Amino acid sequence: MTRPHPPTRQKACFITGSIMRHVLVMAGTGAIGLMAVFAVDMLNMVYIAHLNQAALTAAIGFAGAVIGLQIAVSIGLTIGVSAAVGREIGAGRHEEAKQIASSALLVMFGLSCVLGIGTMLVAHPLLQLFGAQGDALDHATRYLQVVSPFLPLICMGMGFSALMRVVGDAKGSMHITLLGAITAAVLDPIMIFGLHEGLTGAAISTVMSRFVVALVGLMGALRHDMVTWPTLSRVVADARHVGSVATPAILTNLATPVGGVYVTESMARFGLEAVGGQASIERTVPVLFSLVFALTGSVGPIMAQNMGAGFYPRVRETLTAALKLVMLSIGATWLILAVLQNYVVAVFNAQGDAAMLIHLFCSLTIGSYLFVGMLFVANAAFNNLGYPLYSTAFNWGRATLGTIPFVGIGQHYGPAGVQLGQAVGVVVFGTLAVFKAFQVTKNLKHPANHPPAGTIAVSDVPTTSAEAAMADLDEVTAPSTPDQTDGSTKTHV
Repeated sequence: MTRPHPPTRQKACFITGSIMRHVLVMAGTGAIGLMAVFAVDMLNMVYIAHLNQAALTAAIGFAGAVIGLQIAVSIGLTIGVSAAVGREIGAGRHEEAKQIASSALLVMFGLSCVLGIGTMLVAHPLLQLFGAQGDALDHATRYLQVVSPFLPLICMGMGFSALMRVVGDAKGSMHITLLGAITAAVLDPIMIFGLHEGLTGAAISTVMSRFVVALVGLMGALRHDMVTWPTLSRVVADARHVGSVATPAILTNLATPVGGVYVTESMARFGLEAVGGQASIERTVPVLFSLVFALTGSVGPIMAQNMGAGFYPRVRETLTAALKLVMLSIGATWLILAVLQNYVVAVFNAQGDAAMLIHLFCSLTIGSYLFVGMLFVANAAFNNLGYPLYSTAFNWGRATLGTIPFVGIGQHYGPAGVQLGQAVGVVVFGTLAVFKAFQVTKNLKHPANHPPAGTIAVSDVPTTSAEAAMADLDEVTAPSTPDQTDGSTKTHV
């Protein structure tokens, strides 16, 4: 009688091979999924803008500020799960990783339910605090009342996606966001134009997309044996373990939308066109810089696994590789947008102050996102190397000292001054964060200065070009297969 094979266990796949290749593959596949999601958000803005109702366009901006706060909490929880589980995987403790992940997901579900329903109940007064009024307030309130109760779906989907990245399944993680984006892309024009539901139609398609993300994510996490029924006696202890990273990460991620709320409120003083122009830019930025945004979630598992395995020089290589990609991505995008800015204005049907803000962004303030990218990468290092309070400090520094005084001064020069003030503040904090991140990685102890047997040193890799790395995508992200002799897992890297 054939003895059944033991369950598949994921080995740490990032502690061997070229760091640059790992970063390119993880960030590249993550960027594809993120770009699809953010492109759908941008298309929502384009669709609504072509209804020629300034109140609807502004409503997206106000509602987006609130949703940004919700997603910031979800991202913080996800970072905590990724860091805690990644270290256990790096140390070869799969069962412990699975138990921690399951406990954390249970807590994530409960917290997101409270946050989502709470937002629905207080949407109207909350939006008033952000400067919304009149028709824009009414439309934004209805949008949030439809979308917010389903926050747990996207929160759980993000958690499942993070677990798949932790075990190296970059393509699987990409498919979660990609399928969600496709769902919204198909339903948006049907709901907004076909059924004439306007902004409410966009909200309904968002909810359906969240259902897809949660379902596909759960299937992927189960396929990798990364979730199980939580052990209730462990939930509190595991939640504290994850919370040691997640709590400061939540505070860190809340800083950006809180700063954004101040900017939105400042723009609201100059009318609906200014708010609409700012909202158009905020929907465009994630699409343009999907690679930069993806780096935050992609380099974390690489750092965490190498941290858990004790290969600290590879942690520093990961930080350097990520920063190189940030500079390349921002520089190329700035050049393209400077040339095509008239087309961007036309796509958003922007007029007056809205058009002026888009031109200013494409010509000048887009350059500030180089420092935003630096801050993101530094935060990923802090969160995964045991210094989450550093990322909290730098993000809140940017959202307060790097935003309020500069935007406050800029208000005296109109909406353009608000945008310029927001751009100037991030330069200081992005630069300081990167210097601190390098200092942290330099001070790591060195119990294992050399990669394990079979590891390819970066200097020995024939090529580190993007083309070569992406050509190896299928090999790097291929599912692990059980060794027929001892039941262990061989990861194809």
